[in-house]
Amino acid sequence: MAFPKPFYRWRPHPWHGLEPGDRAPEIVEAYIEITPYDLVKFETDKRTGYLRVDRPQRTTSTPPALYGFIPRTFCGDRVGRLTPEAGKGDGDPLDICVISERPINHGDIVVAARVVGVLKAIDHGEADDKIVAVLEKDNIWAGIDDVSGLPGVLLERLAHYFSTYKLRPGETPGRASLLQVAGIEGREHALEVIRAALADYADEFGD
Repeated sequence: MAFPKPFYRWRPHPWHGLEPGDRAPEIVEAYIEITPYDLVKFETDKRTGYLRVDRPQRTTSTPPALYGFIPRTFCGDRVGRLTPEAGKGDGDPLDICVISERPINHGDIVVAARVVGVLKAIDHGEADDKIVAVLEKDNIWAGIDDVSGLPGVLLERLAHYFSTYKLRPGETPGRASLLQVAGIEGREHALEVIRAALADYADEFGD
């Protein structure tokens, strides 16, 4: 029997087995872990590739966009150098937020996303960038080329979510122990971050 290529006999690991896409870094294939409807933080288990419950969200804040990562990326030295305040990447795949006009309430999916910017974040002294993208072919957002074309309130919600989603009992936003949002950069810088993360992955795991 002839199988189409690529053919996976088993489910591929979403980090290492999926592809970032032929049109990366401008348009990427994003693996989605959590949605705006999830009150629990799901995270891909690095060993098995299955989604695990990381923690229930402490606050009522939920992600204002689909949230996951770009396959075959790694936040290492190159990514870290793009955030001088951090110096190194966090050692995880590169995170991505994908904005969709239509509700998508199911995680563990892959979507094509057009990159428009990046939310610069620092977590315990390490670069933890969040690429901002819009769903490819979206009826409302597909024409956006840069974060400057997105509503300011939407960017505020993204920044607020990530500045509070790791709160622990007794902590308040703004403390040095929490993830710090350093600002939002446009499309060109976002593409540079993705290129760096793809190169970091090749260094860490090989092609």
